[in-house]
Amino acid sequence: MKKNRFIITAIVLFQFFSFTNLLSDILKIGSDSAKITVKVFSSLTCPHCASFHNKIFENLKKDYINKGKVKFEHHAFPLDLAALNAEKIVRCAPNPEAKFKLLDKIYDEQKKWAVGSDINKINEILIKIGIESTIRESKLKKCLDNEESQELILKERIDAQREYNITSTPTIYINDKKYEDKHEFKSFKKQIDKLL
Repeated sequence: MKKNRFIITAIVLFQFFSFTNLLSDILKIGSDSAKITVKVFSSLTCPHCASFHNKIFENLKKDYINKGKVKFEHHAFPLDLAALNAEKIVRCAPNPEAKFKLLDKIYDEQKKWAVGSDINKINEILIKIGIESTIRESKLKKCLDNEESQELILKERIDAQREYNITSTPTIYINDKKYEDKHEFKSFKKQIDKLL
């Protein structure tokens, strides 16, 4: 309950600040000239987001992203403090490929860290996951304390709410058209193939 109150308070406060000097930090992978852009608005504590990512992302990467046909964007939409901190850990990785590998791991191990209400315990587990991904503990702790990163993530959520009117996670767009079919690769592939 406390962590939900924190995230709502933080978002309300950040809406009063100007972020014009901050660069966008949306996680992207794939060619900028790809014909198709897939945008996924997710909270890293959301089981449906983990399920969508685990069922679709790897196949999408192999069949479309790596071939320059699809650009994939992970848009942070944290629903609580644990999800916000997990986003900060993901962004601690040094490059897009490493960030997406860490994102995979965060989703794979969601049931281990996204439990309970003790944010200190959650942070400890997130740091362990980061260390397993060869990021130094000191760097991970700095990332968790990084206010600029937090501002970027919260700005991302505010912008998504404003532009796409997100009401639940995950919300998926393929070339700015909302995807509302099954969270299975077969159904997703059908939508992608129609646009190629």
